Amino acid sequence: MIHEEHLAELSYEEAPKIITDQIPGPKTQEDLERSIQFESMARGGGRFPLVFAEGRGATVKDPDGNIYIDITAGVAVNSVGRCNPRVVTAMKAQMDTLMHASDISNVKRSQLGEVIAGIMPGSLKNNCITYFTQGGSGAVETAIKFVRKITGRSQIVAFHGAYHGVWCGSNSLTTGDQYRKGYGPFIPGVIHLPYPYCYRCCFGLKYPDCNLQCAQYVDYVLNTPYTGADDVGALIIEAQQGEGGYLPPPPGYLSIVKKACEKHGALYISDEVQAGAGRTGKMWCIEHSDVEPDMITWGKGMGGDVPMAGLSIRKDLAEHIEDHSQPNTFAGNAVNAVACMTNIEILTENDHALIKRAGTVGEEILTYLQKEAESIDIIGDVRGRGFMIGIEMVKDKESREPLENDKVVSMIMAMLGKGLVMVPCGRFGNVFRFMPSLIITRNHARISADILLETAREIQNNS
Repeated sequence: MIHEEHLAELSYEEAPKIITDQIPGPKTQEDLERSIQFESMARGGGRFPLVFAEGRGATVKDPDGNIYIDITAGVAVNSVGRCNPRVVTAMKAQMDTLMHASDISNVKRSQLGEVIAGIMPGSLKNNCITYFTQGGSGAVETAIKFVRKITGRSQIVAFHGAYHGVWCGSNSLTTGDQYRKGYGPFIPGVIHLPYPYCYRCCFGLKYPDCNLQCAQYVDYVLNTPYTGADDVGALIIEAQQGEGGYLPPPPGYLSIVKKACEKHGALYISDEVQAGAGRTGKMWCIEHSDVEPDMITWGKGMGGDVPMAGLSIRKDLAEHIEDHSQPNTFAGNAVNAVACMTNIEILTENDHALIKRAGTVGEEILTYLQKEAESIDIIGDVRGRGFMIGIEMVKDKESREPLENDKVVSMIMAMLGKGLVMVPCGRFGNVFRFMPSLIITRNHARISADILLETAREIQNNS
């Protein structure tokens, strides 16, 4: 049983609390200027007008002492909250024993491999080998390399709206313009197909009358002659798309895609870097379907406050990978491994109580947002599962044209001024993400939803 009062102790109870006359405050502005002077703004956060000084649970504090509810969770990273006391204690204890061990086995790394195998879905459960990396890009990059060795094939199928990382191979699978434009050429053999985006269906159809045309099209491309998909080693797909707009696929979609892969002889890779670690109300997002992947890439919420990610593949597939063929000096760091195991313990204890709560509370917030959005013309769609909810902003419900960028920025700043950190995603940059730590209280979750709704009404009334 999870008690709200216990969760409240993990965060700053007084959040949100803004004490400066403007955002960013003077000390925060000083840090921002220093950052711009000495750091590359190529990073994802770029010039976002906030500096983190402290973090507790689902809340953060800036250098000026302003306290915010953090609906980003470090972009779906801090599943058990920032600086969770149990994780901090476990890390401190490990620091006295061993931290770095090179790319050689260490006790905690080996234990983590066993723990990971025990929480995998379907046929991967206790039947997988894990390759550790520091982040999701590395996990996907490794998947590309391993797929080619295992299958002897070179092509990879990915999807429109996909985000699988920003390295050479992983960036070739990602479709965001800001990550690709001017950075080519990319690796050959990548085929991009439409991801189900029911609110903006590229086929002009409506679910369920569409007969899942988007899934049927995947089968057509993979299993029809003369489509150019003649050497596909694997298909990689997010079980709920993240950066592309927080898009949950319609029921039955993934099953058709998996069968198409099996018919072609291609491996099925589920990218769970953003959607995994309990975010959608199940340990792995793929568990909302009846699909069993051949590989899973994971990260973000598994490590929480520390870099930890990996690729878990079925044992029979792993037998094709030669020893010493993929060195990674810092992978499986003992302290990070301990943090990951502690995160998993918190997520899965008491029959996955925290994960199930994310599903329940997430559904409450989703229903509330959908109901309130009916009377707000600039909210076009509210969708998602658990604590992976997307709120799509539009000019008006009838046209569905994406809300102008300057108004999205105005919403971000207005919410910051009210003590809420929320960031957008989506192909048009107009989808706000409700992706808090799983330990967020119902009170903080509801306050966050209300701030978003209030801000949307203000932007609409001022237009």
